Amino acid sequence: MSFKIIGDSCTDPVPGLQNAPEYVMVPLIIRVGSQEYVDNGTLTTEELLAKMAASPEGTGTACPAPQWYMDAFEGADDVYVITLSAELSGSYNSAVQAREMYLEEHPGQNIHIFNSHSACAGQSAMLIKLFELCRAGLSFQQVIEEMDHWSAHLTTLFVLENLDNLRKNGRLNEMQALITGTLRIKLIMTGTPAGTIDKIGQALSIKQGLSKLADAAVERAKKYGIKDRTLVISHCNCPDRAIYMRNLLFKKLPFEKVEIIRTGGISTVYAGDGGVVVAF
Repeated sequence: MSFKIIGDSCTDPVPGLQNAPEYVMVPLIIRVGSQEYVDNGTLTTEELLAKMAASPEGTGTACPAPQWYMDAFEGADDVYVITLSAELSGSYNSAVQAREMYLEEHPGQNIHIFNSHSACAGQSAMLIKLFELCRAGLSFQQVIEEMDHWSAHLTTLFVLENLDNLRKNGRLNEMQALITGTLRIKLIMTGTPAGTIDKIGQALSIKQGLSKLADAAVERAKKYGIKDRTLVISHCNCPDRAIYMRNLLFKKLPFEKVEIIRTGGISTVYAGDGGVVVAF
């Protein structure tokens, strides 16, 4: 049975998988002021950050059209889709709508939509696991069951240099934004099981924030384990911080595999220059 894996463009690009013949990326839209950009990889991180910095308005995003998902469904027996958390974007609902319309014309087609309840590095961690299961030859239903079990304990943690765009786009409450903006406090944040964003700590510097993030990751790992999990570290224009984060975690967590990757367009919008996201 042939398979295809589809990720929306908040799934940060994983080396070795982003160009795999079984993978298709469906883009979201990035809006900077009055300009719109299709998040298909043609706009570099540096270009996007420069445009965001120059715009007096917040940078926003829009979900893919259902037709874009429908076009991506073609060409495989089993189709799996990973989307940005449904609590943060309409991408999941767009994919579900696309599936319903597609099945009217193609009854019996295997299509499953995974709501990641996460974003960027979290989606990339799911992508890695999904490829492992599909390449192992599991059936469609077995893949879904294994992924549901695995993703129930997905950990996503992040520290951002600047939370301004999260505030402008309603992803952060006003009190948190006021505190961090006035005192330059860095918040240690996590993705919740419900797919929202929550604060779990704070720091006075990025270095201290990364250390506290590592401590939080260790606590999660003690609770749920790291067996068969890949450590994914997404960074926005700060590879040195990602390497520092990896070294901190390796002192306490013996991950067998690690991927350090650059944020894609959508992740760059919300992580901002200097942001680091960890998932496993």
